[in-house]
Amino acid sequence: MQNNETIVPSIIWNPPENRDNDTPNNENQEINIPHELPLLPTRDIVLFPFMVIPLFVGRESSIRAVDDALSKDRLIFLAAQKDTTIEEPSPQDIYAIGTIGMIMRMLKLPDGQIKILVQGLVKGRIEEIMQSQPFYKVRLSVLKESEMPEKRELPIETKALIKSVRENLEKILSLGKPIQPDLIVIANNIEDPDKLADLIASNLGLQVKDAQQILETMNPIEKLKKIAQIQYKEIELLAIQQKIQTEAKEEMGRVQKEYFLREQLKAIQKELGEGDEREEETKEFEEKIAKSKMPKEVAKEARKQLKRLGKMHPDSAEATVVRTYLEWLTELPWSKSTRDNLDINKAKKVLDNDHYDLEKVKDRILEYLSVLKLKRTSKGPILCFSGPPGVGKTSLGRSIAKALGRKFVRISLGGVRDEAEIRGHRRTYIGALPGKIIQGIKQAGSNNPVFMLDEVDKIGTDFRGDPSSALLEVLDPEQNHAFVDHYLGVPFNLSKVTFICTANITDTIPPPLLDRMEVIEIPGYTEEDKVAIAQRYLIPRQIETSGLSGYNISFSTHAIRKIIRFYTREAGLRNLEREIGSICRKVARKVAEGSKREPFKINPKTVEALLGSPKYHPEIKEIEGNEIGVATGLAWTPTGGNIMHVEATIMPGKGKLNLTGQLGDVMKESAMAALDYIRSRAKALNIQEDFYYKYDFHIHVPAGAIPKDGPSAGITIATALMSAITGIPIKKDVAMTGEITLTGRVLPIGGLREKALAAKRAGINRVIIPKKNLPDLRDMPKEVKRSITFFPVEHIDQVVELALLKRDKKGGGP
Repeated sequence: MQNNETIVPSIIWNPPENRDNDTPNNENQEINIPHELPLLPTRDIVLFPFMVIPLFVGRESSIRAVDDALSKDRLIFLAAQKDTTIEEPSPQDIYAIGTIGMIMRMLKLPDGQIKILVQGLVKGRIEEIMQSQPFYKVRLSVLKESEMPEKRELPIETKALIKSVRENLEKILSLGKPIQPDLIVIANNIEDPDKLADLIASNLGLQVKDAQQILETMNPIEKLKKIAQIQYKEIELLAIQQKIQTEAKEEMGRVQKEYFLREQLKAIQKELGEGDEREEETKEFEEKIAKSKMPKEVAKEARKQLKRLGKMHPDSAEATVVRTYLEWLTELPWSKSTRDNLDINKAKKVLDNDHYDLEKVKDRILEYLSVLKLKRTSKGPILCFSGPPGVGKTSLGRSIAKALGRKFVRISLGGVRDEAEIRGHRRTYIGALPGKIIQGIKQAGSNNPVFMLDEVDKIGTDFRGDPSSALLEVLDPEQNHAFVDHYLGVPFNLSKVTFICTANITDTIPPPLLDRMEVIEIPGYTEEDKVAIAQRYLIPRQIETSGLSGYNISFSTHAIRKIIRFYTREAGLRNLEREIGSICRKVARKVAEGSKREPFKINPKTVEALLGSPKYHPEIKEIEGNEIGVATGLAWTPTGGNIMHVEATIMPGKGKLNLTGQLGDVMKESAMAALDYIRSRAKALNIQEDFYYKYDFHIHVPAGAIPKDGPSAGITIATALMSAITGIPIKKDVAMTGEITLTGRVLPIGGLREKALAAKRAGINRVIIPKKNLPDLRDMPKEVKRSITFFPVEHIDQVVELALLKRDKKGGGP
């Protein structure tokens, strides 16, 4: 069975005054409505009087009802179904009140359906069902609405209601309701409230239930009020709908505009040959950002810059800056760490294999690693290895990294004067880069490397900033978890990095920076240490470096000692390894030239033959016997200890004091203090009390091209002056160090270990030291203690007794 009656979108309103003269229901023609009419149940629509609608009729019973109406007076009763889903409605499924209509036209369709054009006439009520087969036939009564007085003027309330309903209809049309525009004109010409209500109700597209309620209302005023309520709801609904549609349209317009512009951009880029490369680059950066597992705020900045990059020309300078910035962000190890291997026994074995002696230093490193093992996140002080060049400071850092199983990074801060070298350059010009810290982290490829800051004592300061101040944040465990490099502009966590610093001296390190470090002194090596290190490390390494691994080459102990004594003068090992390497290269040349002499044994004679004449001689040999006015002092230098001869002489004059040899202010003050002390003690020292007014005094320290300064030469200058004034020689095998006061007291000094090593290298076996330096002898190497006798003193008189060869108790001197 075909679908039953359905409506088409167009609805026609045809009141009697608008009917054509040729229609059977002319206003001048009386229509007699019978009491019995065929019933046509309708779905989805309620027919109102004067409403003209087309209907498609498909049910067999409905087609028979239409045929019966057409065979008589073309009148038919139309009533709506209560439930539109029922195919064959029963009498209880049909509303009792409907509209009597006239079939104006009929058209049979090829599929068996018929199309009719029906106009509503008046309302009717079903009184009785006369028959149900083959179609419904009902007995009905005609319903008439309450009539309004024809000639009497309408009440003001009714007029206001009519006006409100008309205005609402116009507003509904303006809000986009799909109704015919002519409806407004027709509504404005209808003064009858009942007809106006039916007109509006038939064009609002009401649901069947609401339309039936309007149809069943007999009072025109009540009907208009219900229409007005429905209109208000419809206006509110349409306003919300229009708002939603406007917003959706704007969003759709924006999206369509962006899509259109992107498509245009793609077309332009495709023509220029840029599109594929840029899209591929953007995709690649997106993958890198996701893969790097960077923090959320960093990823947000990275995507922001990536979006900027997409809007730039790929060849522009700014695009290059942004591209480089994104590469740095995505290549940094934000979340990549190496796993620590905190085996203390293994670490001790690594340190022992890599370094000879240095037991105190090794113990401190093992303590550091032990705390790190127990706590995992150690916020202890930064280790700073301080000592002369070549003593193994950097290699100790490598050993720590090896023991931990971490990556090792080293940067040199020597000569760095620009703060941007630490914090990075701001991205305001082409060529800007992050600072050395972030560069080192990227080089390591992990966020927890062992990071060595070499030569922190040689950082400079000028108008470009203070790099040492920038290091404060880097080395402070309370701040470096959010270190911000000027180039990156986002925080990077440095708290997992193990920082180790190196310095030759700590005097030049700014106090705030030094306060963040734990200084571990690494003194120079003794001759015995150097011999052992050369045999264990240096010689095998140089043999391999020179390509002599497969050849029989050996160094005797005497040969090594000769190299140490006559060809090097240092606290470290660099020159020693350099000279050993020179010998190995000369042997390699002989092998390359075809020499088949094996084994190659290096002895003292071979050393001199290969290295030439000795570069240095033991300084004690420079003194021919015991001399007057020549005292041997001990000095500390950044490269280790050294011996220093102080010469003093007197000549006729008027008490003038000359100081030569590039002496600093401190040494000059020591010389004046020594001379004034001798003057004040002339009588006790058996010296003529007026000697100062008869002679001039000259103090000279050889190697005048080398600046010298420090207080520890005080007793050396005083001894040299005493010898020159009294004419008593100074013992050549005695060296001394200590500061003097005007009262003759001897004050303690620093660097005693390095000075003692220098004395041992020079062959001196007796050293005068301040008594307050006795605790320093605990850390003195055993071989030094065995070969040198230390004499602790508290007063210059004790120094004179020990250093001068003899004293003339009866008097002497000038």
